[in-house]
Amino acid sequence: MNEARFNRLQALMHQHKLDTIALNPGPTLTYLTGLHFHLMERPTVFLFQRGHKPLLILPQLEMAKLTGIDIPMHTIPFSDDPATWPDTFRTAFKHMDLEGARIGLESTRMRFLELTYLQQSAPTAQFIAAEQVLGDLRILKEATEINEMRRAVRIAQQALAATLPMIKAGVTEKEIAGALTLELLRLGSDPELPFAPIVASGPNSANPHAVPTERKLELGDMLVIDWGARSNGYCSDLTRTFAIGRIDPDLENIYNAVLLANITGRAEGRPGIAAGDVDRAARLSIEKAGFGEFFTHRTGHGLGLEDHETPYIFAGNPVVLEPGMTYTVEPGIYLPGRGGVRIEDNMLVTLDGAESLSDYPRELTIL
Repeated sequence: MNEARFNRLQALMHQHKLDTIALNPGPTLTYLTGLHFHLMERPTVFLFQRGHKPLLILPQLEMAKLTGIDIPMHTIPFSDDPATWPDTFRTAFKHMDLEGARIGLESTRMRFLELTYLQQSAPTAQFIAAEQVLGDLRILKEATEINEMRRAVRIAQQALAATLPMIKAGVTEKEIAGALTLELLRLGSDPELPFAPIVASGPNSANPHAVPTERKLELGDMLVIDWGARSNGYCSDLTRTFAIGRIDPDLENIYNAVLLANITGRAEGRPGIAAGDVDRAARLSIEKAGFGEFFTHRTGHGLGLEDHETPYIFAGNPVVLEPGMTYTVEPGIYLPGRGGVRIEDNMLVTLDGAESLSDYPRELTIL
């Protein structure tokens, strides 16, 4: 049991006047308990009440996962008959005084399924979005977490290097994505990748969240590859852009503008500045190059057990960077119908600056 994490959660709940936190399976539940459950048709809810033992409501078939888990908590398993589930939740809630309680939820995780049982079992409770509490809980990474993220970056970089030899004109985006996925797994990534690799060529590269297609690479294409690995749950998230043969000078210009913005954004990070200042620095660099209207997303996002978490690197975000925070710097320029460029690195705030965990070459490479 990581008692320090539970103590930190309890302090944050007190600060935000929350009586209880209710969690679905997901990164925060794993962060607190080390338990891994997946969302399915059977509900699973972890309840943490200030000053009390946690309570876990779970399917009977998942009980074996608790073997060897050193967490003092109540467990209430239920059978596969859905007709019994409402009574299971009501029985569980008899252990807790939730009359008029303020119950915090992860609004991006809590499903209607579990929420309905919670509301039926605690009809006078208030259900409140608790993203700030849970974001603050996980925002500062411990040494063991950082080590896992370093490993996830190494796996990702090695996987791309192993994939590059097969990339040439005539190969499809899907073929590249498949080969890269196999290399990620072969080199030691967790089976559940942070996200499916984005491989986008030619005009498709102007779509920041393109999905790989059957399009074949052509000479003169820009090729954007956005990919990542997991190491014991912790993510890396990288992007590099390549040229397939000689490219139009306009595309080379946007590449150089994005590269400078990436360098500028990485250099801006340090303790004591606002997350929004990193976005401002990268965005100003692209605006000075004359491409501001084509930089259509934030400069980055936090990274950890999720590939998108706090702190978010967007204009005006007042969250102050502190040592132990991890985030991406990923400026991009996207010319509709022609092509796009993105260069993304993973950053760690240190005592006196920010370290790039990723060091894969950023200069334009012609394949």
